[in-house]
Amino acid sequence: MFTQDRCGRAEEALRFYTSLFKDSSVGTISRYGAGQEPDREGTLNYGKFSLGGQWFTVMDSAQPHQFSFTEGVSLFHTCENQKEIDYFLNRLSEGGSEGQRGWLKDRFGVSWQVVPRMLEELMADPARSKRVVEAFLKMKKFDIEGLLRT
Repeated sequence: MFTQDRCGRAEEALRFYTSLFKDSSVGTISRYGAGQEPDREGTLNYGKFSLGGQWFTVMDSAQPHQFSFTEGVSLFHTCENQKEIDYFLNRLSEGGSEGQRGWLKDRFGVSWQVVPRMLEELMADPARSKRVVEAFLKMKKFDIEGLLRT
């Protein structure tokens, strides 16, 4: 729910996310009409979209809410290779901020983590898992070659 200073940006986020991910689509869009104060006419009271087959919904609300986006809820995206990691980390953090170990906040304040798919396999290997953790704790973004060298 896009509240407070983010209210009115739900459709922008929906369009941005679906432009980045393959196999994405926009489903139902419903807008506030005239006279539905305090919400602005034309903003989203409901928007449904799919990213790679996973459905999400977004809403705008100008009602007085005591919450906004926090790290308590984040989106997790696994990538097949370094090129894909670089693409998603760079695109999603545009206008936002990049953190450690693939974490970022996008321009809307939504938290994401972009990780390599092979990390789970490396972490499951008892002979390597400790070294893998030690290596990625030092990384700003995940470096697949660096992880494979552990």
